[in-house]
Amino acid sequence: MLDKTFDAANVEPQIAKKWDDANAFAAGAGAREGAEPFSIVIPPPNVTGSLHMGHALNNTLQDIMVRYQRMLGNNVLWQPGMDHAGIATQMVVERKLNAEGKKRNDFTRAEFIEKIWEWKAESGGTIFNQLKRLGASCDWSRERFTMDEGLSEAVLKVFVELYNEGLIYRGKRLVNWDPHFETAISDLEVENTEVDGHMWHFKYPLADDATYTYVEKDEDGNVVLEETRDYISIATTRPETMLGDGAVAVHPSDERYASIVGKLCEIPVGPKEHRRKIPIITDEYPDKDFGSGAVKITGAHDFNDYQVAKRNNIPLYRLMDTKASMRADGDAYVEEAAKSKAIVESGELPSEAVVDAINLVPDEYRGLDRFEARKKVIADISAEGLAVMTTVTVKDDEGNEREESVPYVENKKIMQPFGDRSKVVIEPMLTDQWFADAETLAKPALASVKEGRTTFVPKTWENTYYNWMENIQPWCISRQLWWGHQIPAWYGPDDRVFVAKNEGLALEAAIQHYISHEGPWKAWVENKIEASETQSILQRDPDVLDTWFSSALWPFSTLGWPEKTKELEAYYQTDVIVTGFDIIFFWVARMMMMGNHFMKDEDGQSVEPFHTVYVHALVRDKDGQKMSKSKGNVIDPLELMDEYGTDALRFTLAIMAAQGRDVRLDTDRIAGYRNFGTKLWNATRFAQMNDVAHDPNFKPEDAKLPVNRWILTELSRAVKEVSTGIDTYRFNDAASAAYKFVWNNFCDWYLELLKPVFQGEDEAAKKEAQACAAYVLDQAYKMLHPFMPFMTEELWGLTAANRETLICHAPWPEAAFSDDEAADEINWLIELVSGIRSVRAEMNVPPSAKAPLIFVDAGDVTRGRMERNAAAIQWLARVEALSVADVAPEGSAQIVVGESTACLPLGSLVDVAAESARIEKAIGKVRGDMAKIEGKLNNEKFVQNAKPEVVQAEREKLAEFKPTLENLEAALARVKAL
Repeated sequence: MLDKTFDAANVEPQIAKKWDDANAFAAGAGAREGAEPFSIVIPPPNVTGSLHMGHALNNTLQDIMVRYQRMLGNNVLWQPGMDHAGIATQMVVERKLNAEGKKRNDFTRAEFIEKIWEWKAESGGTIFNQLKRLGASCDWSRERFTMDEGLSEAVLKVFVELYNEGLIYRGKRLVNWDPHFETAISDLEVENTEVDGHMWHFKYPLADDATYTYVEKDEDGNVVLEETRDYISIATTRPETMLGDGAVAVHPSDERYASIVGKLCEIPVGPKEHRRKIPIITDEYPDKDFGSGAVKITGAHDFNDYQVAKRNNIPLYRLMDTKASMRADGDAYVEEAAKSKAIVESGELPSEAVVDAINLVPDEYRGLDRFEARKKVIADISAEGLAVMTTVTVKDDEGNEREESVPYVENKKIMQPFGDRSKVVIEPMLTDQWFADAETLAKPALASVKEGRTTFVPKTWENTYYNWMENIQPWCISRQLWWGHQIPAWYGPDDRVFVAKNEGLALEAAIQHYISHEGPWKAWVENKIEASETQSILQRDPDVLDTWFSSALWPFSTLGWPEKTKELEAYYQTDVIVTGFDIIFFWVARMMMMGNHFMKDEDGQSVEPFHTVYVHALVRDKDGQKMSKSKGNVIDPLELMDEYGTDALRFTLAIMAAQGRDVRLDTDRIAGYRNFGTKLWNATRFAQMNDVAHDPNFKPEDAKLPVNRWILTELSRAVKEVSTGIDTYRFNDAASAAYKFVWNNFCDWYLELLKPVFQGEDEAAKKEAQACAAYVLDQAYKMLHPFMPFMTEELWGLTAANRETLICHAPWPEAAFSDDEAADEINWLIELVSGIRSVRAEMNVPPSAKAPLIFVDAGDVTRGRMERNAAAIQWLARVEALSVADVAPEGSAQIVVGESTACLPLGSLVDVAAESARIEKAIGKVRGDMAKIEGKLNNEKFVQNAKPEVVQAEREKLAEFKPTLENLEAALARVKAL
């Protein structure tokens, strides 16, 4: 006999050990001979990571599919692995060293990397144990790591081949620069946060004492301002970047500045006698209706400005060093400014390297932190009288008011980029980096989706994919870190680059190049060869690759590529990737690029890494708010598993995972689905008390009792719904079908209908019922196993001796039984009894009170059902004699069931006036609550200003009230009809 309760805390580790001991999740475990392959590669969590709700949802959905496919007998591989997480891991280890009073630079690069490997061995990969606790049925024996030997080999091969094909190159472009870690970072590692900021307005004097007539007009074309100006006004939130301006841009249609386009203006900062002059140009980028309509162009420190500068051949002057301090290198400012002046006067733009070497930071600003430089720039411009002024009213100490002219500074909210790990302000920075030609690589990957070889679920995410891929920019693949795949590039004495899989091959190429070309380096290299000092010919590039580069190879590198392994042959193409929408571009798109480029079939055609991309929604809190530490609403899945059990959490996530709809996680829901598990556990105990036991000889087709044939039919219907739900990635539909069958059909009705059989004298009927109930329980355990693996494995083992297999390898339930006649009859009985119970509850009929039941318009089908099920109706619905009549008796509640109407005379059992008053009061309250919500939703200010999730929550509340109101109004109508 089962224990009274399921002890998740004790049982789950035991079940996990049972799976481990049986190597239950090894590739192909439990597969039938000649089975179709089914494979998923796990989205590799960071080696520094710990389980959060996004992981819990993502991996629960994968595990549902994997366990289901394994039970179908397919050849399943769920490939696990971890990402080396370059910047995050380096940060963790640096912090550990800092706590010991050491710094990274106290070690050589090799020594520091060794420290990271030591940390990984001791503390890294905690999340794998957490995933196992979640029940993730990966083949853990095949764990891969993006820095392991095999994956590193794959990375080298890809880099070298793409470089040789011209698809990887080195160049100078604008990137997100983290001054704390002194490295480029991806957009995904940038958090754009709204902060309190300022907009400063400054005058750029026109060169050579030029003036123009500045005219402003209103919407009707009337002149509202006309004055002579010797400057052009600009506004900026980052005054320190003015030092690197290359131009001022206005919109081509802006009439106010037409007469000065092509002229020069002075940057109002720096030594007066050496003020730089920059051109006034036109470009589509400025918005003539925003601010002054004139925009300073600092191409080396702003992404929008960069595009304007590139379009108009404007020089890109870098102002800061790797720590975001103002540059202190190069010649004195006077000499550097002269170089810039020469560029303007010549109209010819030198190479990027030449321009980048020019340091236009005035001597007094050099070495200052960027924010300290900002303060000095503002003070200096204001002192010179070149700040745009505005008039404000101020009071003196005695309260007297007077007008005063002050610099025009707007206080406003601005979006500021922060490093997600460093928490410092990110600086757009022009730096030398390695890039992949993403535009070329994207074309086949784009075609794969457009031509239907890879599909997105929900399909709407394809538009996001198209938008990104069709507007793709070069992919910055280098990072200025020590931890990661070091770029396989070496530089010769003239900075010529040699890319190869190892230094030996690079050295061979370098020697061959230099000794075969006449020039200054030929003799130098020959002398190195003669002195056996060839190692000093080359210097290796210190940068490492972006973590996403190695992750882009994940679907095939984890299977052994570039070796032609049996796993690669068996499991590539993988079937589905499960991911969040935020990394469609960063990961999914790049896997598509690399898979299409490197994986070919026998005919040389590209093979996509997966045929389906399932994009799951966000997990939010119960109010629809995005979880964040700052809000204090982060929910820890580990704590939920401690409190409610893993199965309850998994089932909650699954049943709420509707396509395209965020999961709003409420602990009350988790508690409710824990109760669902308890319901199944108690139903099994009840069955055991009635001698229900596994009978290997039971065959569904031999069942004779209508109630058994009904439950077997409903079981087949549920299995079909669950299977279809999983197959179509409608996990909520699948979980709902399983829930409805187990809770409603089996626990609430089938076991209730079997009580008279169990307690009766018909031994044959009793034996059949016991065998059928055991069979249905077995199938229910199997149907629920992908969602609730721990409890179902425990019940499977405890409800029969010597099972042939673990439930995770048991065959998926068949959906072959069908007896529509028996199913229709029992469902008619359930509908009738449910209707009577509902009416009695609505009208507050005392539980002990009974009334007759009269059927009106009853045909032969209803009469037969009534006669065959009379005892069950009387017992379950608490009614007296059953009869038929031509008309409904007065004072009766009426329930339409099938083609007839069931009438329940309740007039003598109900205080009609009191019940009417009670229900009308309840209706009034519901209508009042609905009116308040409708008032909010009809208020345009509320809808416009409230957060979208708050508005949506109000709409959902309103929707929930509507069926309640309908039910109350129906109840009132019934009462008044008595």
